[in-house]
Amino acid sequence: MVDLSVHIGNLHLQNPVLTASGTFGYGHEFADLVDLNRLGGIVVKGTTLNPRQGNPYPRMAETPSGMLNAVGLQNKGVDHFISHIYPTLTSLETRIIVNVSGSTIDDYTAVCGRLAPLERIDAIEVNISCPNVKQGGMAFGTDPEQTARVVEACRQAWPRTMIVKLSPNVTDITRIARAAEQAGADALSLVNTFLAMAIDTERRRPILSTVTGGLSGAAIRPIAVRMVWQTAQAVSIPIIGMGGIMNGRDAVEFLLAGATAVEIGTANFINPRVSTEVVDYIADYLNRHNLTSVGQILMDN
Repeated sequence: MVDLSVHIGNLHLQNPVLTASGTFGYGHEFADLVDLNRLGGIVVKGTTLNPRQGNPYPRMAETPSGMLNAVGLQNKGVDHFISHIYPTLTSLETRIIVNVSGSTIDDYTAVCGRLAPLERIDAIEVNISCPNVKQGGMAFGTDPEQTARVVEACRQAWPRTMIVKLSPNVTDITRIARAAEQAGADALSLVNTFLAMAIDTERRRPILSTVTGGLSGAAIRPIAVRMVWQTAQAVSIPIIGMGGIMNGRDAVEFLLAGATAVEIGTANFINPRVSTEVVDYIADYLNRHNLTSVGQILMDN
């Protein structure tokens, strides 16, 4: 028998596999295909203070070994989440994490304040890395001072585990990571999508309505693994690794690089059952390597 459980700050996960925000809806969309209670946790769709329509279509495009998206945090706002979505999540045994975003620091803190009384919300993931909005989002995640300001404000408004989601669109991700840690983050999740662009050569214009969007999928994994490894050397808080995880082997690569847990995103669109398959793979990997816990998965130096 192996122990798949891990801890993210004070948050206990039955295994290290979570689903990434924006790729798994609110969980119930996948309930007919996946046993949600087998997951370590579900990071639900990005939630903002007010409803957002998102960006105009087209806002998704397939790329070699990946995809571009410019959805723009479309959601019905935190009050709709509380009244209509939250009641559907309370019966789940897995951990529920809400991805929080905003255009201003006051937006972030207002969402945190509204979510705080909901006892079944086990953690929040403060998204300071979305490249598909004109205000807020990535603007907070590319400057250490701005990162510290928004994280400090959210720390005051949120009483439980707080994860901060980092952007890869920076020169040195460790500077942002350290700023988030010093400002009160319990954990970091990285990386979000890379700012990228695709052009329709026949129409001679960008494919996405926003011109640029966020690149995800297998193409970004080696860069994401490198950034997780670098960050693990720079901070003492847990890291949740993500970026192009398509199968169990990919997930183990992030654990070897220093991540405590992983989030699976784009792969959900290709294989809706990938998250539980990754759980099984990690258990098998531990057995094959005579390891008894996830914490023993470390890269040999």
